[in-house]
Amino acid sequence: MPKPTRAFLELVYRMPVKPTAGRVTVWRALKKLGVVYLQDSACVVPDLPNLREELDRILAKIEDSGGTYHLLPLVGLPPEEEAKLVHLFVQQSEKHYEEIIEDCEVNFVKEIEFEHFRENYSYAEAEEIRMNFEKISTWLDRVADRDWFSAPNEADAREWLQRCEVLLEDFEAKVFEVAGRQNDMKERSEQPPTPADEKTERDRQAR
Repeated sequence: MPKPTRAFLELVYRMPVKPTAGRVTVWRALKKLGVVYLQDSACVVPDLPNLREELDRILAKIEDSGGTYHLLPLVGLPPEEEAKLVHLFVQQSEKHYEEIIEDCEVNFVKEIEFEHFRENYSYAEAEEIRMNFEKISTWLDRVADRDWFSAPNEADAREWLQRCEVLLEDFEAKVFEVAGRQNDMKERSEQPPTPADEKTERDRQAR
């Protein structure tokens, strides 16, 4: 992931009160970009070339919605102020990693345990769990891409994702195993009875 210079951009913007859709769209876009808010309608993001392009699109949305903004470079900050900003970004990334870990531990693992408990080894269930895993994996990649200052719990989040992948692969293997047994039973049931089978059936009926 690109490591930022210690230069930031501060965005101060104002949006019309109504309609609210414009304000919500801009807020979501900025959060997706990875900004941290200092207060309402005032946020900061590292000054990186790859972020500038995304930020330009958001600024266009502000203007298209009838809003106004000021984009201010923050360069050469006093060390204590720079440290405060870095801390805010680290805190934000830490929180996102914690949410991923919780989703793995509380939701994903429990779901697989429950399906094992009720022996629901179907292709449909395996596909649904696989989709959930892919969502978590994409989420982690997105958070890591915005983790410019290396939050300390990224490794924990990745470890939990690996655990989930192992559990998923074990579940999928069980699904294929059960499906294989069911296919074998079906094939045997569709075969015509052998003379030995017929004799066994006659003996059973004669008892």
